[in-house]
Amino acid sequence: MGISVDVRLISGRRAIVELEADASVETLRQRAQSALAVGRGRLLNSAGDVLNGTTTLTQAGLQSGDALLLHISQVQVMAAKLQCDIVTGSAFAAILGDGRLVTWGEPDYGGDSSAIQDRLQDVHHVQASTYAFAAILSDGSVVTWGDTDFGGDSSAVQEQLKHVQQIQSSDGAFAAILRDGSVVTWGDADYGGDSSAVQHRLKNVKLVQSAANAFAAILADGSVVTWGETGLGGDSSLVQDRLKDVRQIQACFYAFAAILGDGSVVTWGFDACGGDSSSVQEQLKHVRHIQSTDEAFAAILADGSVVTWGDSETGGDSSYVQDQLKNVRMIQSSSHAFAAIRADGSVVTWGCDDSGGDSSAVQHQLKKIQQIQASTDAFAAILDDGSVVAWGASENGGDCSPVQDRLRNVSQIQSSGFAFAAILDDGSAVTWGSDDLNDTTASSVHEQLKDVQQIQTSSTHAFAVILGNGSVFTWGFGTEEHDQIVVPDQLTPLSA
Repeated sequence: MGISVDVRLISGRRAIVELEADASVETLRQRAQSALAVGRGRLLNSAGDVLNGTTTLTQAGLQSGDALLLHISQVQVMAAKLQCDIVTGSAFAAILGDGRLVTWGEPDYGGDSSAIQDRLQDVHHVQASTYAFAAILSDGSVVTWGDTDFGGDSSAVQEQLKHVQQIQSSDGAFAAILRDGSVVTWGDADYGGDSSAVQHRLKNVKLVQSAANAFAAILADGSVVTWGETGLGGDSSLVQDRLKDVRQIQACFYAFAAILGDGSVVTWGFDACGGDSSSVQEQLKHVRHIQSTDEAFAAILADGSVVTWGDSETGGDSSYVQDQLKNVRMIQSSSHAFAAIRADGSVVTWGCDDSGGDSSAVQHQLKKIQQIQASTDAFAAILDDGSVVAWGASENGGDCSPVQDRLRNVSQIQSSGFAFAAILDDGSAVTWGSDDLNDTTASSVHEQLKDVQQIQTSSTHAFAVILGNGSVFTWGFGTEEHDQIVVPDQLTPLSA
């Protein structure tokens, strides 16, 4: 007996699909996608429940005339994190339009999820550490994979991982905030994977921030709870009495900086890397934003001036440009340098010269800057006319001269650890930077880089591009040995 089902999109477009009653929901989904000429999606009934693709139409309770919604989510791509000054492998995870998640890249860093692939359905969000991934499903449960020592194995706390709202990661551990405001942690204890010492205090948690080896949680009452490596931000006992009415927390690799409600700042962690702000404490008033390099902080005050502290060689000393740091509206950072955009669109840089701290060679071009993006050791700025200026280490993208004539009408720039990729207004993309990932290398795929919607990068030499049709295209290298990344079939194309 045949069944006729009305499948609709959020836009209102619809298609009538006729199938036998014993056909699967998966077959119905594929037929509907084909009829509507769209990518992967999930079928929802009138109650908003997602239909299981393995069941038959009869088992799903469908009858002729029933209406279903084909919900298509935007493809989301997440890459493994960059560990402090260490070149790691490349791994990606993508949430497809139908809620399934696929992975690719270096297996040791989470690029292989085959062992738990059947559980990666109806994924809501994915988070990455350096060596592992954690996915939140729509029911609030969590699935993890990757290096078992650094967060890839959550079996010890699996029963607690229910009603998860968000997940934060350090370099080697994860912290999940549950619906009731409690926190569950797992991974390497030296990276904050063990919160047992402060578990009784982790209640009514609103936000968790992470450094490389520690976590800091802001509670509903504005107080802060920390855990992880003691000397690297995991112990805030020396400043605990000052951590009240905390509004936001910024982290570098080994320290934290908290902005209080009155605009003052409290810091803790490794002293030499920004954990000690005593030398500038009197200046830290009316702070509205803090940015960090690997080992230093820069605070923008309400009057547009800037205060810096931490390791002097990585941006903690701005004394030689202090008179220029006025009317600053935004600060961007590479690993060891800062770049500040002033209200008139000019740029001031400081920190390690080789990381972009010296912009003298291009200073005359740095006018009417709209935004700045940073790689590990270079910067790239978009001007108001859509052109691009780059500086810093050439091997990290600091020299865009080989593709300068193509960098016109640029709408956004994304960076990997060692290269940049620009999306132009016409949807095409241009890349430059690492010798292993330059535009010559990408020329073989250049013709496919059209209708680019979003670019995600790994910490090293790889890019993942989401195209307008929902497909994902990647190129680059997966490990230090430069093994070519293998892209899963599910990504090319996504309309199957």
